[in-house]
This record gives sequence, structure tokens and C-alpha cells, in this order.
Amino acid sequence: HVQLVESGGGLVQAGASLSLSCAASGRTFSRYSMGWFRQAPGKERDFVSAISWSGGRTYYADSVKGRFTISRDNAKNTVYLQMNSLKPEDTAVYYCAASRGYSGSYREAYDYWGQGTQVTVSS
Repeated sequence: HVQLVESGGGLVQAGASLSLSCAASGRTFSRYSMGWFRQAPGKERDFVSAISWSGGRTYYADSVKGRFTISRDNAKNTVYLQMNSLKPEDTAVYYCAASRGYSGSYREAYDYWGQGTQVTVSS
């Protein structure tokens, strides 16, 4: 079992940067692929980015490619999402998720989810 806790959200102006962190419990963090998803009010929870267990493969939604960077530190049981050039349409609750056997955009393949952190980007 893995518990995930996100942090780093906040209110920023368009063009600013934020860095999200997701701390995982347990000794087997390095066996999990990790993903970030986001959900705006009244919308589906959408894929943002994912990273393989080793960090060797990363994936991004087209809407964030070139602006967001996912990374992980297995020694610290933490995955990060660096968000640059933020836009108002990036406003959402951001969730991290862990998958035992899959790294990618398929939401249903993730086994564990955090509670989310709010990111609000004002224009």
C-alpha cells in the first residue's frame, strides 16, 4: 500500500512558476510509476504527466509539453512537477498517482491517489 501527499500548490499570476511535490510512504516507491493528473471544476480528471519507475521515461499532455517537467527522487520517495509559464487554464486540483505496472496517461491504470493540491492561476 502507498500513501501519497501532495504539496506546493497555491495562487499565482499568469506566467509564474510553481513546483509541486508528492511524498510517498512505504519502502517500494521505486517500483511504482508515478503520474500527475488535474481536475478543474465540472471537468474530468485529466492526465498531465507521468514518469517511469526509474525516471528514464517521461510523458506529457500536449497542453503542458515544454512548460512542465516531471522528475523523481527515489531516495526521497518523492515525485515533482515543475510548472513554468503558468496559464489560467492550468487552474485545477492537481493529484499525484502511483501505478505498479503502467506509466502513461491512462487514469484507470493508477492504483493509488493523493488528496490533491489546488493550483490557481490568475490572469
